[in-house]
Amino acid sequence: MSQFIYTLRPCRLEMLTSGPTPEESVALAAHVQYLEDLAGEGAVLLAGRTQTADEQTFGIVILEVGLESDAQTIMKSDPAILNGLMTGQLFPYQIAVASPDIATKAVQ
Repeated sequence: MSQFIYTLRPCRLEMLTSGPTPEESVALAAHVQYLEDLAGEGAVLLAGRTQTADEQTFGIVILEVGLESDAQTIMKSDPAILNGLMTGQLFPYQIAVASPDIATKAVQ
């Protein structure tokens, strides 16, 4: 298994500053559900975003999958990307250090 990370950047910053449109809300909910489902399957190790709402805001998704093509498919199938809310960029990645209790610190 290999690890990959993809970064997400909002296409419309106002989604974060003024709030999402009804259509964006639906796509964002689908995005979260998609990542939660993949986490349940073991493909997503971690996902989250910066708590800023400016041009530097970004999210990350850390994956553990067999092939880079699998990671590409996951990223391109992300509802936030499919619906044009965010852009994504994929990189090979390797976790070097992790807290043994990272799961207990995740916000639910």
